[in-house]
Amino acid sequence: MNIPVAQDAAYVAPQLLIDGEWIGVEARETSPVVNPANGRVVGHVPHATAADLDRALAAAEREFPLWRKIGPRERGRILKRAADLMHERGDAIARLATLEMGKPLAEARIELHVATEELEWFAEEARRTWGRVPPGRFGETRFSVHKQPVGPSAGFSAWNFPIGNACRKMGTALAAGCPMIYKPGEEAPASALAVARCLVEAGVPPGVISVVFGVPDTISRHLLASPIIRKISFTGSVPVGKHLVKLAADSMKRTTMELGGHAPVLVFDDADQENVLDQSVQRKFRNCGQVCVSPTRFYVQDAAYDAFCDGFAARAKTIRVGDGMDPDTMMGPMVHGRRRDAIEALVKDAVAQGARLLAGGERVGNEGFFYAPTVLADVPDSARIMSEEPFGPVAVLNRFSDIDDAITKANHLPFGLAAYAFTQSVARIHRLADDVEAGMLGINSFNISMPEVPFGGIKESGMGSEVGVEGLDAYLVTKTLSIT
Repeated sequence: MNIPVAQDAAYVAPQLLIDGEWIGVEARETSPVVNPANGRVVGHVPHATAADLDRALAAAEREFPLWRKIGPRERGRILKRAADLMHERGDAIARLATLEMGKPLAEARIELHVATEELEWFAEEARRTWGRVPPGRFGETRFSVHKQPVGPSAGFSAWNFPIGNACRKMGTALAAGCPMIYKPGEEAPASALAVARCLVEAGVPPGVISVVFGVPDTISRHLLASPIIRKISFTGSVPVGKHLVKLAADSMKRTTMELGGHAPVLVFDDADQENVLDQSVQRKFRNCGQVCVSPTRFYVQDAAYDAFCDGFAARAKTIRVGDGMDPDTMMGPMVHGRRRDAIEALVKDAVAQGARLLAGGERVGNEGFFYAPTVLADVPDSARIMSEEPFGPVAVLNRFSDIDDAITKANHLPFGLAAYAFTQSVARIHRLADDVEAGMLGINSFNISMPEVPFGGIKESGMGSEVGVEGLDAYLVTKTLSIT
């Protein structure tokens, strides 16, 4: 099958942003940026040198006292202006994200809208980072509790939501009064840089944000070894997150770790099965399954299981796979060949161990990194895909008998980012709310995130939260003041 692939749109050459200067690829090591829909190189991303990183660190240290003194009201105005610029340039920024990592253009536009909402929310919430004044109890002594910016920070994120991750990392730090050195994924640099450009043009002073690229371990080791950095925020895999926490521990840096998941979905027999199927297929194959909270392990109660399998497979087979620039595309390619190879290996292993392949299970097209929406049923626990996060377009379907069985299956992995359940029973909902181990639990919906609520996991899925007041508080230190 040949997939029509649109011609590459105009691509903005990636640069480094260091102390207000935009720096190109001249006389530097670079890595290619590849359009995953056709495998063609569309640009090259420059790698930061040790000297570049030292310059970014020095700028962050220099600007921290000035940026924190600007105050949350003016910082909020700058963030809102940046959000307005992103709206004005929305189509161009969304096209960059589609070109770099393959998601359908409609999904990239949604990502941009959500990202700007988060910028706007932090712009407003930063004005409410006050402490408290407790009643005195020692004569004339008065106590107060103050919230202050923690200091220069470092942010690292994956490539799957290049617009949203950039807004979330830089926006939160800036709102709290903290400079940030941000390293996005090298696979999708231009869309993250477009966010940074909006922030700079909105009035963020030179040096308050820097954006760097390079070999991830080299960049992270250099930044985390510096005493200038007081806080790190990471979105990515569990192994890398553990590595960064160990590096941060040497100097007791604050950490927020939003790591991988393997989200269970518990479907009880009293749920509206057609509605659950419609929601599940849409969310499973969103962003080609390359989402940390993607529903993956579907456990369906015995009485509903067979019909659910049939309905899921039938819907998966109707998904139109193609170039994200094509308005008819429902699912784009995987970000690169390595991810496609990993998914292919997991599916083959599951089938070899007895899983039933109900849909997909094959590459699509002659170019690019396309893989068909895939549905597996009756997958044994010994299959790798039952314990390794697939991070791709594969749904795994198994059955359960009762609520105890369902909860045991949902909780048996070391991950605990997102989980979902569908039932009309109030008693079950209360039981699930108490006993399912996850940082986020969606009941009768996959909608688990908005700017006002924390986003984060438990167990090996991370520590701390992003967005919500909790996300802002992660960039603030608490000081108790006693005055007599």
